[in-house]
Amino acid sequence: MARTQKNKATSGHLGMLKAKLAKFRQQVLTEGQAGSKGGGGAPTFEVAKTGDARVGLVGFPSVGKSTLMTKLTDTVSEVAAYEFTTLTCVPGVFRYKGAKVQLLDLPGIVEGAKDGKGRGRQVIATAFTCSLILIVLDCMKPLHHKRILDKELHGFGIRLNKKEPKITVAKREKGGVAVTVAPGCKLKNMDQAVIESVCREYRMANATIKIGCNASVDDLIDVIEGNRHYCPALYVMNKIDQATIEELEILSKCPNYAMISAHKEWNLDGLIEQMWGSMRLIRVITKPKGAAPDYDDPVILGIEKRTVADFCTRIHRKLLPQFKHALVWGRSVKHQPQRVGKEHVLEDEDIVQIVKKI
Repeated sequence: MARTQKNKATSGHLGMLKAKLAKFRQQVLTEGQAGSKGGGGAPTFEVAKTGDARVGLVGFPSVGKSTLMTKLTDTVSEVAAYEFTTLTCVPGVFRYKGAKVQLLDLPGIVEGAKDGKGRGRQVIATAFTCSLILIVLDCMKPLHHKRILDKELHGFGIRLNKKEPKITVAKREKGGVAVTVAPGCKLKNMDQAVIESVCREYRMANATIKIGCNASVDDLIDVIEGNRHYCPALYVMNKIDQATIEELEILSKCPNYAMISAHKEWNLDGLIEQMWGSMRLIRVITKPKGAAPDYDDPVILGIEKRTVADFCTRIHRKLLPQFKHALVWGRSVKHQPQRVGKEHVLEDEDIVQIVKKI
């Protein structure tokens, strides 16, 4: 790919090479995971998922992940003045605004982790299950560590701070490759020839592809592979008590950054607020008939699944078939209360009373 000149005539060839590269990477990851499972009971970093959200601490050794874990939760993670103090996944839990958040202190990873170096695959595989990733960085160490960590996570299929592309790919029996692009959407370095070359690499001679966003070849390959994890991330700059004012002013202009000192407990409340905003969760208050709303134990929903039907399913899977209607107080309705159906979209701190069929 480096030797190929990038122009319109070679775009199809480059697309085919990117597809080959993605296939080979996935093959290496699959073989590595299969080998680790049959490796005579090697310890795994995976722990049972609890709570309303899961947050993973990822970073190089000795950047302060264990200290941050101890300060945010009641769990004590071993801290020492040498690298690789944490050798397995240490889970902990903290509560915020009624939500129960599970925090995972993962062992430090090094460059080449996605290829298995330093048991990095086990670390990143656990991060794959998180709803938010905190990439902990030492502000006194080079910032190119951020680029290395981004590359390692990207190579394992984790797409940080990126929305899943609105692309659908469906195989069909005949007719070749038909591409439909929604109005107003632009394709970046990709045309019909590039799309067909990628499809041929994946043995899809006949397919219908609908594109509803500004997409690139990498986006199309990610959708075809189908095993990508789109996850929000916060870059946590630790040990700011050792930095100068000028350095902090430069860092404060970076997006998705939080500056803390875990040892001195500086800005930990601000970090938790940023975590809550990045996880995009809402609280829905339950109200039994004839009783006051239960503010102490809200139902936590994701911003993309927050209908009344999702609310009922979260409470109990048998509640939805018995659903008649709901009474809602809050910002999502015009009247207080308002009678709504199961498709109604809820807002943060709405109060909901479910009425069941007789």
